[in-house]
Amino acid sequence: MRICESFRHASAATRLLPAAFAVVLASYAAAGQAQPTAFLPGPFANGTTVPANGDLNPYGVAFVNANFQDPDSLIKAGVVLVSNFNNSANLQGTGSTIVGFGPKGKPGGKWFQGSSGIGLSTALGILQKGFIVVGNAPSTNGQSSTAGPGSLLVINNEAKLVQTITDPNIQSPWDMTLVDNGATAIAFISNALTGNVSRLNFNVTAGGLTLTSSTVIASGYVHRGDPVTFFVSPTGLVYDAPSGNLYVASTGDNEVFVIANAATISSDAGMGTVVYQDDVHLHGPLAMVEAPNGDLLVSNNDGINPDPNQPSEIVEFTKQGAFVKELSVDPNPGGAFGMAIYTVGDVATFAAVDDNTNSLIIWTLDLN
Repeated sequence: MRICESFRHASAATRLLPAAFAVVLASYAAAGQAQPTAFLPGPFANGTTVPANGDLNPYGVAFVNANFQDPDSLIKAGVVLVSNFNNSANLQGTGSTIVGFGPKGKPGGKWFQGSSGIGLSTALGILQKGFIVVGNAPSTNGQSSTAGPGSLLVINNEAKLVQTITDPNIQSPWDMTLVDNGATAIAFISNALTGNVSRLNFNVTAGGLTLTSSTVIASGYVHRGDPVTFFVSPTGLVYDAPSGNLYVASTGDNEVFVIANAATISSDAGMGTVVYQDDVHLHGPLAMVEAPNGDLLVSNNDGINPDPNQPSEIVEFTKQGAFVKELSVDPNPGGAFGMAIYTVGDVATFAAVDDNTNSLIIWTLDLN
């Protein structure tokens, strides 16, 4: 579904577009092409992601959808969950909490407390059978040199850890996208230690997840430890079911790639095909999500190809590789990371973390 003039009802301030976007629109007009319709909005609400134990550096963001199975669950449709990567001493790879936010953005405090030092990453997703799946990329001292392979943690709707899934193809899961088919599921994960992307196939029952197969489907991306960002590696993943394409945001390569037939291929496709390369607007792409209008949104870490005039940007672009719009979540670099979108009818809610302020920003859009 394409959004028609999503900014029509916004205030005059939120309708102001960056100069770079105006140039792009002019180029479309000069070429006789239809102007791309942006999704990115202006801010609505925000709240702290710091729980009582002081965990910092929010990474993963996920919405509880309406098909989440359990009417007595502690989390309802529209609730936002955020995973923390650092502990209270700000050591990377040691955060252990997931915090919750109500549908209107009101902080609800700690929702899940894991064991100390596990380092909950951006790999956060929710399955309709009543499970939250989160990756952990642990470090013993906050440095990537001591990073371990980690795992996928399976948490039930009562905030209880029910499974810890390990596999040779899980190597510090940095981000993840879930394909939820009810009785089965696919987890595509980007691995920080190896720089590859794995596909994990699961059977899903009321008792938990059973791993049936794991396959490396993409590799060759830049991956290395970093004293500031912990890892530079492939990060954001978006699966497009109609086409079967998996989009991969590679931070170190400063590009977005596409892997064809990602749910069915049985071998490593390498890096795939470049779908978006933009040195003007990409500054180390991180997390990535699909907007209701079909565009892709990617956050930037500002550690690759930095531009002081474009700090903490979320960039919107089409699947054909055309820039649409950008939005800063913080006036200083390094603030943008995890994002999620929840759509009900004609209303979309967009949530993104600001690592610099340890907060979650929430926007609401009327898609009409």
